[in-house]
Parts: sequence; C-alpha cells; structure tokens
Amino acid sequence: MRVEIRQAGTTEEESAIITAVKMTDSIKSAVDILRDNAAGIAVSLGNDTRIIRNDLIYYIESVDKRTYVYTKGECFETKYRLYELQDILGFNFLRCSKAMIVNIRKIRSVRAELNARMSVELLNGERIIISRGYVKELKNKLGV
Repeated sequence: MRVEIRQAGTTEEESAIITAVKMTDSIKSAVDILRDNAAGIAVSLGNDTRIIRNDLIYYIESVDKRTYVYTKGECFETKYRLYELQDILGFNFLRCSKAMIVNIRKIRSVRAELNARMSVELLNGERIIISRGYVKELKNKLGV
C-alpha cells in the first residue's frame, strides 16, 4: 500500500483521503483511528460532566439500568445505552456480552475458557469474559 502525506497550508483544513478497491477491516480500522482522535462521549463523575476520548476507554458496562465507562484508572457514568454506544464508538469496540462492550485496542492477551468462551486481559490488568456468542466476532477483529 502506498502512503502519501503532504503538509496542509495554514488556512487549509486537515483531511485524509483513502482510496481503496474494497472496504477491508484494516481500512475500517484506519478510518476509525483517524476519527477517534477527535471523537468522544459525554460522561459524568459526581456533578462534573466531561468528554472522554474513545481511545481512552477500556470497556463499558451496564449494571442495574446504568451505564459505566471505565478508563485506565477511573469509572464514569454515561446517559447512553449500550446499543447506542455500539453505533457511536465504531470498529475498535466489540460487544463481548449482553452487558459489556470492550475496546479491542486495550486487549493485552486472549485465552480460551470452558464452554466455548474466552477471557481477555486488558492493558490495565483487568480480566473480562467474552460470551460464546461474541467469540467469533472477536477472533475476526483480532485476526486469530
């Protein structure tokens, strides 16, 4: 693949043009990376509302009709439901169970478990179980 980079003028808006014969997973991943630099979701911690960039999110969990966003060392609450976040977050996020979405870019290792499930260890040391219904999609995204 040929990559070309040119410097934009000071008044010109930055942009990226991708020319592809077919929309492959690697092309989708490149697009997501380019979009993720500015993309984020609104979260709250106490009375504060913040925007968390997508690349800082490790996983998202739904517990008792509340949705929590986990970063390396913090936990935030968001008003979004998991199905909404799946659409917002894009290719680098995978539904791994009925109540959880994980950022595949934060996975350190993957291990097969009993009952056709898998467990993943995240970069922050946490372990997450991938339900058997989502294992195939994880393998496809990781190229395993």
